[in-house]
Amino acid sequence: MAAQLILGLSILVGVHELGHMLTAKYFGMRVEKFSIGFPPKLFGFKKGDTEYSVGAIPLGGFVKISGMVDESMDTEALKEEPKAWEFRSKPAWQRLIVMLGGVIVNVLVAFLINISLTWINGEEYISAGEVNKYGIVAQPIAQEIGLQNGDKIVAVNGKQIDDFADVYEALLEQNSSFTVIRNGAALTIVLPSNVLDKLAEKNAKGFIEPNFPFTVGEVMKGSNAEKAGLQAGDSVIGISGQRINYYNDLKQVLAANKNKKVEMLVVRNQQEVKLNVQVDTAGLIGFGAKNGMQISTRSFSFIESVPRGITSSIKVVTDQLKAFSKIFRGELKPSNSVGSFFTMGKAYGPKWIWPHFWSLTATLSMILAFMNLLPIPALDGGHVMFLLYEIISGKKPSDKFLENAQKIGMLLLLSLMLYAISNDAIRNIF
Repeated sequence: MAAQLILGLSILVGVHELGHMLTAKYFGMRVEKFSIGFPPKLFGFKKGDTEYSVGAIPLGGFVKISGMVDESMDTEALKEEPKAWEFRSKPAWQRLIVMLGGVIVNVLVAFLINISLTWINGEEYISAGEVNKYGIVAQPIAQEIGLQNGDKIVAVNGKQIDDFADVYEALLEQNSSFTVIRNGAALTIVLPSNVLDKLAEKNAKGFIEPNFPFTVGEVMKGSNAEKAGLQAGDSVIGISGQRINYYNDLKQVLAANKNKKVEMLVVRNQQEVKLNVQVDTAGLIGFGAKNGMQISTRSFSFIESVPRGITSSIKVVTDQLKAFSKIFRGELKPSNSVGSFFTMGKAYGPKWIWPHFWSLTATLSMILAFMNLLPIPALDGGHVMFLLYEIISGKKPSDKFLENAQKIGMLLLLSLMLYAISNDAIRNIF
């Protein structure tokens, strides 16, 4: 998990700062330092006017451009007359391109990754029709709004769905509703505006998921399942006399028998086998379930993958905007939507699966681009805001004003970072 996070952030920070550096050098600006990671420096070298290095703290990076008021707060050079190679001596439109360079590269990297993944792997999905063979499992929050186990969701906001994942898109929309089939009758379930906020709470146990048949997948070494003789490929059909048809049935029965020994009936090589297995205090026995549902795949040519990959990248930003709008309307608490490196690490997961790694890295690249464009001093967006003011008004803010704005921006960013880290600790550790 940590290794994936460090590699992902290093790639994203590296290409972001590379965007700033290359555009600055293209316009004849002197780049003093290019670093992936923050000091202390692990290693580096100098080529031309630029010192390239890798820092020991892999949570960011920076580019130091001569004559620019940045997070280093090195303002000594600003007391002298501008030099031809300095950032401040260049036309506003060139400085604007330099400040947008990192964001542009992050967007292009996300496009490239998503286009490649779409072309190479296609898109795997579970169709709504496949899910509706068995219905859904409704967790407590879903039950609160009127959904029930076994419901079949056939439409979202009145529009018939093909991909079951479209169900979750409704959580970000306004005035969303599900059309479900229950006992042969169609019902409309309206989603409360704060349902996403409830799902983000620390003790929330999910929303809805497919109710799927299963077989035994990987059996963990040394687990109670292995000790009892459970094998990959077994079909669990009963526990202590209770019929097991779906994975959710299994979870419920095991949860009701925590810290007990149960009799498990499985089918192996078309023969019924009885096993006695100890359930632990968490309601687990130590095996992974193999989903028995049919996974569909959409395949795309390279030409088809280009707009598909770009669209999926842009969707990350539109989803962020929808989430922000919910925060502004009071439908989503900031404490339930702000996370830090711990949240990102959990998203990567404990296993190294390359398609998942690259997909999440592309998502984070778009989020990094979006967050950097926020009009906050010390972020790229703050510099862009002041440069646009200069271009439109023809008046350049003073170096002193930019220095003070940078200080305020750094204070805001540090406060936000501390808030995100403490919020992560409260939600995931304590």
